[in-house]
Formats: sequence, structure tokens, C-alpha cells
Amino acid sequence: MTIFLGLTGSIGMGKSTTAQMFRDLGVAVYDSDATVHQLYAGAAAPLIEKEFPGSTRGGEVDRSLLSKQVVGNEKAMKKLESIVHPLVRQAELDFRESATQQGVELAILDIPLLFETGREDRVDGIIVVTAPADVQKERVMSRPGMDEAKFQSILQRQVPDSEKRKRATYLIDTSKGLDWARQRVDQIIKEVLQSIDETGHTDHSNQADPDA
Repeated sequence: MTIFLGLTGSIGMGKSTTAQMFRDLGVAVYDSDATVHQLYAGAAAPLIEKEFPGSTRGGEVDRSLLSKQVVGNEKAMKKLESIVHPLVRQAELDFRESATQQGVELAILDIPLLFETGREDRVDGIIVVTAPADVQKERVMSRPGMDEAKFQSILQRQVPDSEKRKRATYLIDTSKGLDWARQRVDQIIKEVLQSIDETGHTDHSNQADPDA
């Protein structure tokens, strides 16, 4: 039986870097953001262009053009999600099936909007990547094209970090540095694999980092 852990965290928390740490240690990782990029360059592009004319270039979705039509527009955002989410979930199901067939013991589902899309019940445990609010804001505001209004708009669509922390099985505070985060990732992997019993189940009790 394969244990699937959800990996999530609000914008600017260091989730992508943490996901790579799991890969570096040989853990299979499904990346929903990478899936969206692939869909924007392929299957989803004509569907999005139909609903949001002028959002593509050369047969691929141009994120900057699309953002102008959906950011700050709740109705437009929901329409976009109704197009993209089913395709992303199918890709996730394909990943799950492949991991299970290969007999993988542990796999990570890197899903930024895990809580927001109500998918926490579809994983065996949840890893929340976190950092103090001031660290998060500094990271996000340093990104090209980011401003305060856009940052706040993104935050409003995400479950607050404080709530995510409460619902986490494991916490990784990336403000403590890369070396600490790597050690925490290694620790989580070992704990999960050790907790798998003879029937292939794992202990789902909250094991969040007490120092986080």
C-alpha cells in the first residue's frame, strides 16, 4: 500500500523548495503547479481561450494576459477553476495509480490549494510548509510583478496559515534555514516509513514539529 502525504503551504512559504528536497531523497512527488503549466501549454489552452478570449499566444496560455482577466474577479476565477481543476485532478489520479502499481511506499502530492479545494480527506497525512508572516511577505513582494494589492488578493483566496498549521500532521518552518528544512524532511520520511505496519497503514496522529 502506498502512503500519500499532501504537501501544501501558502504563497511564499517555500513549498516548492521543500518538494524538491523530497525528490532529492528519492520520494516520488506529484506537482500540481507543474501539471497546470503543462495544461496551459496543451489541453487546457483552447478551453481557456474560448472562455477568456485573448488569453493565449501561439496556442499556449499567457499567464500575464490571463491574470488581467481573472485576478480580482471572483466569477472569472471560478470559471477558470472549473476548466482547470478537473484536468489537474485526472493527472493526480494517474500519478496515484502509477505509484500504487509500482509499489511505492511513500509519495508526495504537492498541492498548493489542498485545503481550499477540500482535498485533505484524500491524503493519509498533511505536511504544511510555513514561515512567519513577515518572512512570507518579504519573499513574495520580491517577486517580479508583485504588488501589495495582488499579494492581498492571493492571501484572501487561501486558508490562513494559522489554520493550516492547526490541521497539519507535520510542519516544516522554512524560516529556520535550508539545512534545518532538509533534516526535517528526512525525519518525516523516516517517521512515515517506520509507522507503516504489516497491513500497510500509517499512524495519522498529529506529529507536527513541536518547535515550529
